Amino acid sequence: MKATVYSVEGKALKQIDLPEVFESSRREDLIKRAVLSEESKTYQPKGSYKWAGLETSARYRGRKDDFGTVKNKGIPHVPHEVLPKGQIGKVKRIPYAVKGRRAHPPKVSKKIVELINKKEHVKALASALAFSADRETVCTRAHADIGVSLPIVLEDGFAKLSKTNEVAKLFDALNLSRFLEKAKKNGTKSVLIVVSDSGSVKSSANLPGVDVVRASELKVRDLAPGTHPGRLTLFCEGALPEIAKRFEA
Repeated sequence: MKATVYSVEGKALKQIDLPEVFESSRREDLIKRAVLSEESKTYQPKGSYKWAGLETSARYRGRKDDFGTVKNKGIPHVPHEVLPKGQIGKVKRIPYAVKGRRAHPPKVSKKIVELINKKEHVKALASALAFSADRETVCTRAHADIGVSLPIVLEDGFAKLSKTNEVAKLFDALNLSRFLEKAKKNGTKSVLIVVSDSGSVKSSANLPGVDVVRASELKVRDLAPGTHPGRLTLFCEGALPEIAKRFEA
């Protein structure tokens, strides 16, 4: 598979051969599993403090001859706070008491990470990359026709752009500004930019809906937000060999 390399002015420069991973089989089921697995690793573990509601002097005193007993006094036989001179304080510790412990609090031991086999995850990433090069899938997800060849590859000079307005001009030249306007209006994801590991990510960070990720950190959920593949993606030319290395046996 070949791709056109575009300059930072939006002009076609040359044709290059893409890594074989872009011709991988397209598996939406694997992509969905991988995205859910990656997102589950970002969840905040739920749980409560182990001794919540139990750090109190309250205790049950039911023996008839016990000091400060509640027996035969018309007082509920539940844990009460221990006060000076044998006085009886408020009910504590039990679930229905004010500031008492919870009956069944969330347990921090609950497994919230959805696991996936390493080989499946690699295939899912390859499949997501293949979808990014499929015009029909990308146009369907974007609800618009993409006027340039896919996948969109940029010359390495893109990493040297230091200002956001310079990147915006490139988007104008490639007729991609409409996707930024749509993202600004609806608050959705727009374009993903994959740069080499030495590339800069600052110049594009402020564009609406745009995500910039280095090739070594590329995840399936970057390419398929919401488990739906076909996100419009721009690849820096230098990032392609680094992506290919991730699939070497």
